[in-house]
Amino acid sequence: MSKVAHYLQEHLVGEVMSGTDARLYFATDGSILQTAPALVAYPKNENDVRKAARFSWQLAERGRVIPVTPRGSGSNHSGAAIGSGIILVFPAHMNRILELDTKTGTVTVEPGINYGKLQQALHTHGRFLPPYPASLEYSTIGGAVSNNISGEKSIKYGSTRDYVKSLRIVLANGEVVETGRLSKRELSKKLGLATFEGEIYRSIDTLLEEQHELIEQLPRNVTMDSAGYCLTDIKRKDGSFDLTPLIVGSQGTLGIITEATLGTEPYNSQTTLIMASFDSLEHFQQAVLELRGLPEMPSAMEMVDGNLLQQVHELNPNQLKDIIAPPFPLVTLLVEFDSAERRIKKLIKKTQKILDKTAKDYQVTDEPEQELLFWKVRQATSSLLAHNAGLLHAVPLFDSAVPVDRLREYLEGLYSLMEANNLKPAVWGHAGDANLHVQPQLNLGQVGDRQKAFRLMGEHNKLVINLNGTISAESGDGRLRTPYLEFMYGSELYALLQKVKQIFDPYGTLNPGVKFGSSLDDIKAIVRTDYNLEHIYTHLPQS
Repeated sequence: MSKVAHYLQEHLVGEVMSGTDARLYFATDGSILQTAPALVAYPKNENDVRKAARFSWQLAERGRVIPVTPRGSGSNHSGAAIGSGIILVFPAHMNRILELDTKTGTVTVEPGINYGKLQQALHTHGRFLPPYPASLEYSTIGGAVSNNISGEKSIKYGSTRDYVKSLRIVLANGEVVETGRLSKRELSKKLGLATFEGEIYRSIDTLLEEQHELIEQLPRNVTMDSAGYCLTDIKRKDGSFDLTPLIVGSQGTLGIITEATLGTEPYNSQTTLIMASFDSLEHFQQAVLELRGLPEMPSAMEMVDGNLLQQVHELNPNQLKDIIAPPFPLVTLLVEFDSAERRIKKLIKKTQKILDKTAKDYQVTDEPEQELLFWKVRQATSSLLAHNAGLLHAVPLFDSAVPVDRLREYLEGLYSLMEANNLKPAVWGHAGDANLHVQPQLNLGQVGDRQKAFRLMGEHNKLVINLNGTISAESGDGRLRTPYLEFMYGSELYALLQKVKQIFDPYGTLNPGVKFGSSLDDIKAIVRTDYNLEHIYTHLPQS
């Protein structure tokens, strides 16, 4: 064990490891990248996190940088949960529900708690946390907050940022602060603090005042966006101030989350689900836009294309037997409503009018067993994600969303991109948010396929930016999309975001290389040549 590991083990209550096996295990996450940490620490409590951050800061003051990277279950696809320094692994110890107010539905948790287990606990009280990801059974709340995760219910309920009320975070120097909406008077007290926290409040407040016109250019016309930092909802017109929106989605680059207080929604298990098929992308987009214009938004609007269903059928002809059969439609759309019974009936009637003029055909059900069968069509994506043909694997390269009225153009662009690179297309995702997924089958052990992966990323990101979309929709920038962020934002906006990073992390000890500091050459050097899903095969891989 190294001297650094010995020192940390002496001062931390939790365990510290520097063995080869542990370092290799935490060298990968759900992305195509790989970086072995110097050591692994399992913090027992907030004080352990504080000590690790303070230690890293003190070393950096003397010119030696050993960065700190917080990690949940490592399911992130952007390479944000790996790092070359100290990996802080939260699920081992910091995994509790600390408080649940059953009247308001507000819940306070530690970052390492499993998302699925929290959801189960909330269900017993008639509540739920809506922006859950497809990976909820094997991901953590800390990861969801750090990445500003969105999911199938986000079309109606919003992203994770909409549910985080306050956070406890450890700053780069080891100070512990609690974020939350402050009044003018409370903000004045923060601005007067002679601490690093006070310095941050003063610097961010000044930045917001001096750069407000530039900041107004940050938001993009999309419903899902986790790129860069959120600066638009920190200071409101009434003078109130809250750093929480800034920390959510920052991927451990501004502070390390040790507690999160979240709002929840009433849970209604009685839903109605419609499965519709389309033979025209134009009609498909028209239906999506009109469904979004209903008096109440559907609680989910998910799609899979015919290419995906055909590939699943070829792998296992019985998987979707008696649910949907070849020849498969161009697009299959699942539309769910979870409103009160009276309201649902009216919404279904309006939906049927829309589908009568746009869809090839559709089925409606409110029977739970039949709904499960319909959802199997969307969940069939798991078969492609888990399948490997020899050394070929479905690799996660993209996480983008475009304006909903450009959904058809995005789909057409994806098909052209895949065809130009001699790859089989298969598209699925959150149709109502125009957040689509494609994971091309590549062998990253081959130089040619690694080159193709970067060519695909470059061409795809150019397509999305030309459609005024975001290259980071629901799982963050990480390392994988960092080289493209300046291209998306432009140099002036990117420099503004970089200034925020410098305010919070002057020595670069908090997850460096994420959002800033990773070039294309940097990430090409750390691509995994043996990409696989061994971390999550205990569960069914979902996307």
